[in-house]
Amino acid sequence: MINNNKVIAVIPARGGSKRITHKNIKSFCGKPIIVHSIEAAKDAGIFDRIIVSTDSKEIASIAKEFGAEVPFIRPAELADDFVGTDAVILHALKQLTEDGEEIDYICCIYATAPFVKAEYIIKGYNILRDNNATSCFSVTTYPFPIFRSLKINNQNRLEMFWPEYREQRSQDLPEAYHDAGQFYWANAKKYLKEKQFYSKDAVPVILPRYLVQDIDTPEDWKTAEKMYSVLQMDKSFTG
Repeated sequence: MINNNKVIAVIPARGGSKRITHKNIKSFCGKPIIVHSIEAAKDAGIFDRIIVSTDSKEIASIAKEFGAEVPFIRPAELADDFVGTDAVILHALKQLTEDGEEIDYICCIYATAPFVKAEYIIKGYNILRDNNATSCFSVTTYPFPIFRSLKINNQNRLEMFWPEYREQRSQDLPEAYHDAGQFYWANAKKYLKEKQFYSKDAVPVILPRYLVQDIDTPEDWKTAEKMYSVLQMDKSFTG
């Protein structure tokens, strides 16, 4: 779509979820949570196609209702608890290329990322191309220096992971980042060779921490909804 490049979004959304039932289509602040990702992809305006990879007819139906495509059903062997994101995206790429698609860039957007914003998706695309990298994905900073982190040993006593940093000031320690769990960009040809978004030359899109909340448990879900509700009162978030 941009500069004659073929740009595809793939949203992985399997049907099974043990900790949060029907997680990928559970209502989140008034709409199925996957719809937030579909709408962000549409708002970005850079995708030739927005595809949902799922093994569920119910998810497929909702995805189509809100403007995404479901050109294939994901096989059962790629829809259990142990299959990683890369395997799902590589499967989607293979299916699309076998159907004659010539894809230049691909973006995986998680179905449970209600804070994902079009502006950061676009930013990731530009960063990926400007750096001629294999991949680019969203990250954010830890709220506390990881080099001052603690563990509980076998005797139920506290220990530092890195005691050599005990006397060092927090502001003098290097910043550490973690995966924000929102989106992952890749140069399709390079990705097919490396087969992982955590590539050797991955570059970051740094998100503010208030736009990042992992959603794995019911408690995470409640926390995310409260955060989202507060952000909805901020005009800069809602646009």
